[in-house]
Amino acid sequence: MPRLSFFEGVFSPMVRSWKLVDLGLLDYAHAWRLQHACVEQRRRGLWSHDVFFLVEHPSVFTCGRRGGAEHLCVPPSILDAQGIPLFSVERGGSITYHGPGQLVAYPIVHLHSAGWKAVAWVTALEEVMIQTARRFGVEAARDPRNRGVWVRGKKLGSIGIAVRSGISFHGLALNVINDLEPFGWIHPCGLADVAVTSLALEARTMLDMQEVKEVFTACAQAVLGVCFERMDLSALQLDRGETLHGRP
Repeated sequence: MPRLSFFEGVFSPMVRSWKLVDLGLLDYAHAWRLQHACVEQRRRGLWSHDVFFLVEHPSVFTCGRRGGAEHLCVPPSILDAQGIPLFSVERGGSITYHGPGQLVAYPIVHLHSAGWKAVAWVTALEEVMIQTARRFGVEAARDPRNRGVWVRGKKLGSIGIAVRSGISFHGLALNVINDLEPFGWIHPCGLADVAVTSLALEARTMLDMQEVKEVFTACAQAVLGVCFERMDLSALQLDRGETLHGRP
C-alpha cells in the first residue's frame, strides 16, 4: 500500500515521485540560473518530473516583485564593503536575506499536474516549515501580517514563489543556525519593527544542518504527498548541455 500524507485534514496516496537534489553551498546567481533552466525544461515538455532543490547561499539580499530596496536600512556601501550582493528577482514578496546556516528549498513544480493551486501550494510550503519546527520542539505558526512562519511574533521562515507557464519556482527559506545580524540591516519582507529568529535559538540547542535537512525532507514528503528520489545535479540532464553555470 502507498504511504499516506496529511495536509489540512485530507489524506491522499503518496504516489508522485519527485527528484531531490542537495546543491550544498551555492551562490545565489548560479542557483537562480539553474531554476530558470529547469523551468524551461519542464515548460518545453523535455521533463515529466518535478525537482526539489535544497541549498544554502553565501550572504545575499534579494528583492521580490514588491520591490524592497527601499527597505534596506544601511547604505549600499555597507553591502559593498561586506561583499554582499543585492538581486532583484521575479519571486513574490519584498526584501530578504539568505546566508549560510539557512535552509533554502526551491521546488520546480508543474502545479496543475501535481494537483496544486498557487495559494494552496504556498500554504503547503508553510506547513512543511511548521512541521519541521515542531519536530525540534518549536511551535511555529502563520501570521496574517505576512506569508511565512512565525514564533511568538518573530519570523522563522519566509516564502516567495514565482509561477511561469504553470510551473512554480523559487520557494522558501528556513532560518536554522544562520547569523541573524544582516536581517537588522533591512525591514524583512518590507515590514518595519519585525524581529527574526532561528530554529536553533527557539529550540535552545545546537542543531546539525544535515539532521535538519533529513527532518525537513521527511516533512515535505508527508505534507506534499510525494516520494523523493535523491540524485546528483549532473543526473538531471539539462538540455543543450546546460550546466550549473549555464545561462537560463
